Amino acid sequence: MKGIVAEKAPENATRNLYIETYGCAMNVADSEVVASIMADKGFKTTSKIDEADVVFVNTCSIRDNAEATVWGRLREIKHQKKQKPGMIVGVLGCMAERLKTQLLEKEQIIDIVVGPDAYRDIPQLITQVEEGQKAVNVLLSREETYAEITPVRLSSNGVTSFISIMRGCDNMCSFCVVPFTRGRERSRPSDSIVREAEILYQQGYKEITLLGQNVDSYKEENEAGEVVCNFAQLLEKVALLGPDLRIRFSSSHPKDITDEVLYTMKKYPNICNYIHFPLQSGNSRVLKLMNRTYDREWFKMRLDKIREVLPDCGISTDVIAGFCTETEEEHQDTLEMFRYGRFNFAFMYQYSERPGTLAARRYADDIPADVKNRRLQEIIAIQHQVSLELNQAEVGKVQTVLIEGFSKKSDQELRGRNDQNTVVIFPKEHYQKGQYVKVLVERATQTSLIGRVIEEIKF
Repeated sequence: MKGIVAEKAPENATRNLYIETYGCAMNVADSEVVASIMADKGFKTTSKIDEADVVFVNTCSIRDNAEATVWGRLREIKHQKKQKPGMIVGVLGCMAERLKTQLLEKEQIIDIVVGPDAYRDIPQLITQVEEGQKAVNVLLSREETYAEITPVRLSSNGVTSFISIMRGCDNMCSFCVVPFTRGRERSRPSDSIVREAEILYQQGYKEITLLGQNVDSYKEENEAGEVVCNFAQLLEKVALLGPDLRIRFSSSHPKDITDEVLYTMKKYPNICNYIHFPLQSGNSRVLKLMNRTYDREWFKMRLDKIREVLPDCGISTDVIAGFCTETEEEHQDTLEMFRYGRFNFAFMYQYSERPGTLAARRYADDIPADVKNRRLQEIIAIQHQVSLELNQAEVGKVQTVLIEGFSKKSDQELRGRNDQNTVVIFPKEHYQKGQYVKVLVERATQTSLIGRVIEEIKF
C-alpha cells in the first residue's frame, strides 16, 4: 500500500506526514492510530512523499519477501531524502521490532525506529531527531491497546473501516513472528470499541471489520479477573448499533471459535456470514510441529459445525506449503483437506523461515525450494477450481451487496461484496457508493460474480 491521506487535515496542521503501509489490516489500523497521534502534534497526511517533512514506513515481517520489499523501498526513499535533507524517515511496526539494530546500521537514512507498542512516543522521538540524535523505542507492552485514540481514517472509501479490538498473540505458532513483534495478547475495553464503531456509523460508514490476531480469544475482564465481555458478546454489542451496519471480523483460530459466536452470527443478519478460518496444514503431525494445538479431525469438526449453524457461510483459509520435514504423503493430506473444505478462497504460501521463531530454532528448513513451489502450485490448482465452482453455483441467485466504489477495470461499473465476502460487479447506472442493492448474478469468474441490480434496499 502506497502513501495514504487522511479524510480531513487537522486545523492546526503546519507540517506534512507521509505514511506507507505494508502487510495486514492490523498494520493499516496502526497507521491510522499513528496519523491521529501526529495530527494532535500539527501534522497532516499527504500522498506526495516529496512534500513530506516526516516519512514513515509501517512494515511487515510475516514472510521474507515482505521484508525484502521494504528494504527495496527504503533504498528508493534514500534518493528522496537526498533531495530534501531535512526529511525525517522512520520505520514502524514489526520489522522495526525485529530488526532495530540492522535498520539503523544498514540504512543510514533512517532516523526513527518504533515498535507497535510505542507509537505514543513518536512525537518525543521526533524531537530527539531534531536535536541531532537517532531515536528508538521498541519496548513491548502488556497493557497498551490505544483504546482512547480515535484513529484518523486514511485513504478511506467512506463505507468500510477497521477497528482493532485487541493486540498481540499468545498462541506461539512455531512459524510465526507475531508474538515476538507484537507482544502478548491484550483486549481493549468493549465500551471503547463500541464507541469507535458508533462514531463511524454516525459518519456514514456501513461496514466495520473487527480486527485481532485471534479475535475468538477476545476477553474484557474486570478488576477481579472475571470475564465481563467475550467475543460473541462484543459482536452483539456492535451489531445492535444499527441494522444497516455490516459487521465482519478477522481472524479466527480453529481451537477457539465457539458455538456462541456462531449462534450470535446466526441471530443478527447484519453480522456477515463469513469466517476466515486458517488451516495452515492438513496433516496432524505437521500441525503439531506448527504448534497449532488442533489436529485435522478437530479442524474438520469445527468446519462441519460452522456449516451446520451457518449453511451459507463463506469460509476462507490460510495454508503453508513445504513446512519443515513435511513428507509427500502429508502434503497429500493438505490437498485432501482443500477438497473437503471447499473454501471460497485461500491465502496460500510456501514456508518462509523467520529468524527467532520456534521453528527456526528447532527444525531444519529442509524442503527444497522447487518441491515447496510444486506443492504450492498443486494447492493453488485445487483452490482455483473450487473457487470457480462455488462462484458458478451462484449464477441465477440474488446477492445483497454493499457498494464500495468503482470496479478496478471501469468507472462504468461498481463493485461491492456480498455477505460471504465475494466481490460482486455490476453496471453503475444511477447507484451510489454506500448503498445496499440486490444483484442478480448472471455470470461468474474464479474471483468475482457479475450481474445487474434488480432492487435497491431501504432500511
